[in-house]
Amino acid sequence: MPVIEVTNLHKRYGDTVAVDDVSFHVETGDIFGVLGPNGAGKTTTVECVAGLRVPDGGEVSVFGLDPRRDAARLRQLVGVQLQESQLPDRLRVAEALELYASFYRDPADPAQLIDELGLGPKRNTPYDKLSGGQKQRLSIALALVGNPRIAILDELTTGLDPQARRDTWSLIERVRDRGVTIVLVTHFMEEAERLCDRLAVIDKGRVVALDSPAGLVSAVAPEQRIRFRPSAPLDDRHLTDLPEVTAVTRSGPQVVVTGTGDLLYAVASLLARHRIVVADLRLEQATLDDAFVELTGHRLTD
Repeated sequence: MPVIEVTNLHKRYGDTVAVDDVSFHVETGDIFGVLGPNGAGKTTTVECVAGLRVPDGGEVSVFGLDPRRDAARLRQLVGVQLQESQLPDRLRVAEALELYASFYRDPADPAQLIDELGLGPKRNTPYDKLSGGQKQRLSIALALVGNPRIAILDELTTGLDPQARRDTWSLIERVRDRGVTIVLVTHFMEEAERLCDRLAVIDKGRVVALDSPAGLVSAVAPEQRIRFRPSAPLDDRHLTDLPEVTAVTRSGPQVVVTGTGDLLYAVASLLARHRIVVADLRLEQATLDDAFVELTGHRLTD
């Protein structure tokens, strides 16, 4: 049973339609991504899910509860890391966790959460002395301190350097492994491909596609290419006879095989039967960025 169901959601600000007939559902234990450019309506959508905004139309159900009518009950079940948040400069890490823990009936142990999120050495550090990555870790810890069953994380790696971003991705995977369902709002393609089980691609307030990252890519660009240098002569007909192969070309000593399905396994099995060793093997296929362009007509950063 889905833990979140959004049906025909609408939200406007004056003459601007921010969310236009958005529908999706989130399964238990998923990392569900909401992917799109800035201004696409991603944050407004998840704020309606969290009960922070009142939609103008449609329905939202979280664990069968209405985020507006059942807000007090949902606050014990849903943790939220907002796109922009700030704490008092002099508030220390441990003090912030203990304060937030006091808001919940059955909170996590703040000291344990600090250690799990790698903030142990900073437990007595004031907020204004933390690095960007450390502030993000604290923000995630505050979202988790209530022992939520769902965590909504909005653009949590924006502004982080590449290493801090990857550290945060590993952290999110560990949070999911604890049994927390995660709704991840992002405009980073690599982040969505790395973390998300399923994605809602949102553009101009509408869902233009809903699938796994691999499913989105294969739906718009199913073909793959394999490039390699064989250790012995190879008759192209052996390759073109494979049902997965659609074309074989040569580029100097390189063989370029184009096809669909489980192309790599089919070609590797053929080469093994002919005792051919390959060098410089490279698999080329479409990316999520390519799929986004195909679906929307523009790049995410345009």
